[in-house]
Amino acid sequence: MSMERRMYRRWLAAVLIFSLILTVGYARSTQQENADIPVSAAGETLVYPCGMAVGIYLQTSGVLIVGTGEVTDETGNVTNPAKGLVEAGDYIETVNGQGVGSKTELVNTIRDQGNEPVELTVRRDGDEQTVSIQPVRGSDGIYMLGIWVRDDTQGIGTLTYVTQDGSFGALGHGISDTDTGTLVETLSGTLYPALVTGVIRATSSSAGSLTGSIFYEESCSLGLISGNSACGIFGTLSADPEEDWGLTAAPVAAAEEVTEGSAILRSDISGVLQDYDIEIERVCPYDTENKNLVLRVTDPELLELTGGIIQGCSGSPILQDGKLVGAVTHVLLEDSTRGYGIFAETMLESAAA
Repeated sequence: MSMERRMYRRWLAAVLIFSLILTVGYARSTQQENADIPVSAAGETLVYPCGMAVGIYLQTSGVLIVGTGEVTDETGNVTNPAKGLVEAGDYIETVNGQGVGSKTELVNTIRDQGNEPVELTVRRDGDEQTVSIQPVRGSDGIYMLGIWVRDDTQGIGTLTYVTQDGSFGALGHGISDTDTGTLVETLSGTLYPALVTGVIRATSSSAGSLTGSIFYEESCSLGLISGNSACGIFGTLSADPEEDWGLTAAPVAAAEEVTEGSAILRSDISGVLQDYDIEIERVCPYDTENKNLVLRVTDPELLELTGGIIQGCSGSPILQDGKLVGAVTHVLLEDSTRGYGIFAETMLESAAA
């Protein structure tokens, strides 16, 4: 069964092509507290199950160190000035006592410092410490600390639900840094429209993935991201899911209501928002990694299109008996027709924590 998607108006913006996939992480939720989510007459939470691909941009809280390395000075000596002082996964908060929020600010400060030691305040596992690193002058005259850093991350994922008060949940898992494997500590973020432009089918030897276009213009923003947790990303949507996208609200199933058997997966991977048949093979309510559902794709059309569950579809809503029961989170590499999902109830609880 399919339904027409009325998602995009005419966007006048530059298009940036991405095939980036957002990976799994783990940390506490930082989403807004005490969200007021409407309920049905029967006392059930009502949300709009989505399934649309979206572009995700996150700015880190501080400059993330992704590694240290050797540098060659102007005389040809090789050294590693930051070794043992900072680690991959540290966040730089200040340089010489001044706040730093981007790679550019960090590079400019080191350049202006010259040969003087640089004091960094770094955050590691919630604790702060100050270290002093002696810059190394390279053959090009540029001073370096021998650290690799990142201040943002971006990619394509799937919007899971929107509540009637405009709060959203997506991905069903956290966004982790590709180099450190740690959950990205988020300062801010934005949700953008995305359009799937291609599908790399899954095979017996490799995971499939989506490629798509993200509309990175301020005027195209769909909403703001306020939290990145083990259960997904959360924030506030600016679009109206009913008026702008033609979506219909549905109750959220309690975890104990979810059963093994037939269900549907909603996605716009074909270019049209569509429901595909899947099977819930097992329900695991006490799984500590939020792999609450074991799924298998049975729909011939989706199998033909993707080979099963592919990377980039994280967050695709799962419905059973007219209720939102969960979201896709993982694909099994040894069998792309199967994967895992998280309870929708768990996502909503994380959003409100």
